[in-house]
Amino acid sequence: MSGHLAIVTYTGRRSGHTFSTPVAYRRADDVVTIAVGLPERKRWWRNFTGAGGPITLHLAGGDRTGHAVARVDDRGRVAVTVRLDDSPPTGRDR
Repeated sequence: MSGHLAIVTYTGRRSGHTFSTPVAYRRADDVVTIAVGLPERKRWWRNFTGAGGPITLHLAGGDRTGHAVARVDDRGRVAVTVRLDDSPPTGRDR
């Protein structure tokens, strides 16, 4: 993946199915921020409301796991913040 695009993989809270979707992101150390464009048309981020949940990101350095939490601001904008786990990257890009 490029420096600003990633694939997020997560398990749906209700369905229990695994889903993957491409996203644009910003990263600062072990914190990844995903600004969700047109959040009213997308549903994936809703799996991370409240206490959030586990997520895997396929980044340029490989797959990283973490904990994601979605927040909606007073203007309806949605940001998902992912705190990456300490484990080293895994996957085909290693």
